[in-house]
Amino acid sequence: MNDRTLRPKIVYFDGVCNLCNSTVDFLIKVDKKKKLKFASLQSGIAEGNLPVHLRENPANDTVIFMEGDKIYTRSTAILKLLCSLGFPWNLSSVFYLIPQAIRDKAYDYIAKKRYGWFGKREHCRMPDDDNRDRMLG
Repeated sequence: MNDRTLRPKIVYFDGVCNLCNSTVDFLIKVDKKKKLKFASLQSGIAEGNLPVHLRENPANDTVIFMEGDKIYTRSTAILKLLCSLGFPWNLSSVFYLIPQAIRDKAYDYIAKKRYGWFGKREHCRMPDDDNRDRMLG
């Protein structure tokens, strides 16, 4: 077992975005082995673990997936985290055939529209008793 497998896989998300919170709910449900941990981009955990250029994104418009010492953003973060869940979610790796610039353009469009389409919360997500051990910070 190497150092990378000992570290948690962390999904950083916009804690006030309804789409992002629904995605976290979905990931908690399908991650039966509890490989993933979650932290909002507004949390102290994000402040302590992420580089400044990612923390200071005023729109919090990217999901960030940290796997060991590797950090992925935007469409690559989504694909990496889905692939980490195993079958059938790893079938999403077929989307790597689409050039990253095109994937990220689609990702950016959704990120830009997400509050208008799905709404926004007044406050960051608070963990409930069922997933308190999965939420960081």
